[in-house]
Amino acid sequence: MDGRDVLKRQVCFALYSASRAATALYRPMLSELGLTYPQYLVLLLLWERDGASVRELGEELALDSGTLSPLLKRLEAAGLVRRQRSADDERRVQVHLTDDGAALRERAAAVPQQLAEAAGLGPGELDQLRGTLSRLTAALHAAAS
Repeated sequence: MDGRDVLKRQVCFALYSASRAATALYRPMLSELGLTYPQYLVLLLLWERDGASVRELGEELALDSGTLSPLLKRLEAAGLVRRQRSADDERRVQVHLTDDGAALRERAAAVPQQLAEAAGLGPGELDQLRGTLSRLTAALHAAAS
């Protein structure tokens, strides 16, 4: 058994490789939209929950404020979002889509389908994979705490 066989049997390497391959496929699609992958993830959340707080976005994306704040600043500079202090609680900063940010949703709508087609997996297989990965993530988070 050579080193490549050992490596290829590692779940962590399979996850790492799949993540890198998916991100590489996303890159040109998102580049056409003027987005990076992390920016796309933020917008996916905001398209569903416009006005979410910075804290909520950070929790959902598992990003700390040191990573999320500059990302939001770049999205704001691009004219896609605006940050606003909550009228109810000055400590809470909410993130709202601009008209341009909301309109980008339509242009980005084909991205998930393009990735699914490239993966060569049917809808049922993708749902099963997503479920397995979600359970794995939850179990690993629980084991780490």
